[in-house]
Amino acid sequence: MKLTREIKAAIIVISAILLFIWGYSFLKGRELFTNYKTYYVEYDNVEGIAPSSNVTLNGLVIGKVTAITINNVTGKLQVELQLKTDFPISKSSTAVIYEPGLIGGKQIAIHPNLNDKVLIEDGDSLKGNVELGLAASMGNKLVPIQQKIEKLLANADQLITGINSVLDKKGQADLKHSLAELSKTMEQFHKASNSVNGILDHNSAKINGVVTNFNKISGDFSKISDSLQKADLGKTVRDLNKTLATVDKIMANLQSGKGTMGKLLNDEALYANLSKTSKELELLLQDVRLNPTRYVNVSVFGKKNKPYVAPATDSIVKANN
Repeated sequence: MKLTREIKAAIIVISAILLFIWGYSFLKGRELFTNYKTYYVEYDNVEGIAPSSNVTLNGLVIGKVTAITINNVTGKLQVELQLKTDFPISKSSTAVIYEPGLIGGKQIAIHPNLNDKVLIEDGDSLKGNVELGLAASMGNKLVPIQQKIEKLLANADQLITGINSVLDKKGQADLKHSLAELSKTMEQFHKASNSVNGILDHNSAKINGVVTNFNKISGDFSKISDSLQKADLGKTVRDLNKTLATVDKIMANLQSGKGTMGKLLNDEALYANLSKTSKELELLLQDVRLNPTRYVNVSVFGKKNKPYVAPATDSIVKANN
């Protein structure tokens, strides 16, 4: 059976149409003879999403973005999704725009709500959300750092301006002079350090002797401290406390006038009598010294004794003076 030219032309045209349809679907990322479900999501900003962007579920590509239109009423962007999956997606699931990496473009991830058992139907809408990418997140974190760096640069600029205003010709000359003086001071300090090292070298034997004596003194002190530790200091302190208590009791008795010593210390009449007796004894001894014949009269030839004449108090007092 021979094919006519018309049949051959028809076959070629039909094949070209099918090839065109297949190529168009392939470029859009859609397979022929596959049952797709269409869903819609609204965003305030699509964040770089374009038609043919991937739609993923837990990282698995399950569809593509087919179209992006503007809602004339709300002004929001409506994104059309075509998904090929048997996974049950609930109505409360969320379509989140995210950035899988620094190089690749942005994609849409379906975050299913497994607790919701009401499934979405073909042509329904999902809730939209936007997740900050790595670059945006880093940009948000770098904003306060940038502000701090700008403040730091401003302070540094003010500091440099102040230094430039201070370091005029006179200030520079003073700074050079100060550095020269500091260099001289360091040189003198180096010489002094060398002198100290020489002194230490010449007197190392004496220093060793001092250290040895110090060690010996430390050893003796350690022995003394051991002896003090072994001694019964508690008993000594207790005995001392008892003695002090006894002394306090004696002093209290003396102050209160108890006993002979207490009466001697506190009885003014007894003190006055003793003072008067002492005065009279002093007068008697003075009279005996001045007029011994009144008290001792020795007669060898039988001479009569003279009668006793009491001494005059005034004369004795005047003699004492």
